[in-house]
Amino acid sequence: MEPDTTKNIAYAVMGLTLLVMIWFITQRARENRSSMLESSAPKVAGEDEMGGGARNPQQFEEPDEDALEEMAKLLGEDEESDDEA
Repeated sequence: MEPDTTKNIAYAVMGLTLLVMIWFITQRARENRSSMLESSAPKVAGEDEMGGGARNPQQFEEPDEDALEEMAKLLGEDEESDDEA
């Protein structure tokens, strides 16, 4: 083969490789951009699911003395609040 033919084939292969790399990078950038826009979009009420809950929900079944006193104070059933009023 002539050196010019070999050089032209090499340039063609490199050019084709460059085009494939550019296509791959633009596709990847589009996917990343769309996923970023989707993840940072404002949440609409009811569409976003919040996970979680109480780690130990049994602890709320029976209130302790502090909680009862605070509830009585908030409801105005505390003896001290009657004296002050």
